[in-house]
Amino acid sequence: MMQQPGLAPVDLGKATVASLLADIGQKKWQASTLLEACLTNADLHDDPRNQVYTARFDPTAKAEAAAIDALQKGGVPLGELAGLPIALKALFDVAGEVTHSGSKWWKQIAQSDALIVSRLRSAGAVVTGHTNMTEFAYSGLGLNPHYGSPANPLAPGRICGGSSSGAASAVAQGMAVAAIGTDTGGSVRIPAAFCGLVGFKPSQQRIPRQGVFPLSNTLDSIGPIARSVECCARIDAVLAGQRWQPSAPVGLRGRRFVVPTNFMLDDVSVAVSAAFSRSLQQLRDCGAQIVEAPAPVLDALPELLAGGGFTAAESYHIHRDWLQQHGDEYDPRVRMRMERGAGISAADYLELVRCRAARIKQADEWLASYDGLLAPTVPIEPPLLTELETDEDYARLNLLILRNPTVANLLDLCAITLPNHRSGDVPSGLMLVGRNGADTALLNTAQAMEKGLEP
Repeated sequence: MMQQPGLAPVDLGKATVASLLADIGQKKWQASTLLEACLTNADLHDDPRNQVYTARFDPTAKAEAAAIDALQKGGVPLGELAGLPIALKALFDVAGEVTHSGSKWWKQIAQSDALIVSRLRSAGAVVTGHTNMTEFAYSGLGLNPHYGSPANPLAPGRICGGSSSGAASAVAQGMAVAAIGTDTGGSVRIPAAFCGLVGFKPSQQRIPRQGVFPLSNTLDSIGPIARSVECCARIDAVLAGQRWQPSAPVGLRGRRFVVPTNFMLDDVSVAVSAAFSRSLQQLRDCGAQIVEAPAPVLDALPELLAGGGFTAAESYHIHRDWLQQHGDEYDPRVRMRMERGAGISAADYLELVRCRAARIKQADEWLASYDGLLAPTVPIEPPLLTELETDEDYARLNLLILRNPTVANLLDLCAITLPNHRSGDVPSGLMLVGRNGADTALLNTAQAMEKGLEP
């Protein structure tokens, strides 16, 4: 695909959804030009040994971009995301493509698009391809022995985080304007934080999950990874089947946030602690009131994780027959975690359901006194790949990396991560957690925080 004559080259380094839509609307460049820039970046930077895209949809993507260009030329009103190249984690059904979910043996071809894919296409998005992920989404580290592990473009030699590893890497390297992932225990927010991006996990019921390969029906949610809060908000509205409305400016003065002094601040690394403290001071400078207090509900969360919790029980239910037939073809580290679910009895599972309902109620009542909870998205910087070579280190670091973001999934809350590292530092994220159903308010507050965190 050649650059259209007379149109400026596309620089995706700091481009946002709003700026790109404006430029397409003003005919600064065409949808085909924007897609070409993303495909060129993929050609240049995607490593076949450690894939970002496990499948590219170049023919259909080019047809979608050309259709947008034709509609624009004809003066037809365009959709909310018209012309924007968006990547999909490889567990979303795309008609005619294999929804492999990071596996090598799973070969079922999707007969129709997942509902969120249909919504993206109806909004004019250009679907670029399936991105790499931890096999069956069962890890926060993002490693995959079948397709390789995408490189972290901001921190060479370190992991992208998972399970939506390729989604974050694609956005960070300009292979897509945004990407859609799933978040069961942080799988949108972890890679977003590790790659210097914004990642939003909505309240679970907000986004329908038809056509999505499940990990845990109790905890799975769908969210975007992009360069700004507004980018995520615009995409989230499409995923939710709503019309996005620009938010009125929200100030932080007088807003009251809580930082839990228990659980979420344990074992925080020196670098992440410094970035978190600096972020809190920046928010205080904007007039926010930040209360540091224990959160009693957090001390009870280990009971919901015992024996692997919902994720082990529900993934084992999905995979139990396949594990017998194809067990040797699974990532051994994923298979081991799934098989823990065999030890969770029906009585144990029902007790988990009961305990979670009580903890959700407790958390909602506690958060009602605040405008949100603040914590490091992940308590440590992205580990080096060499730190994950043994099973013991893999298991230890995976649990630590998942710990903070999992809070929002277990308690059915909405949450977002904002980059809060300085230029040249190893990436880290600041997480804002809000009450269930308070997604719009959380996004509006996060936009104000994003501005307050600017250097």
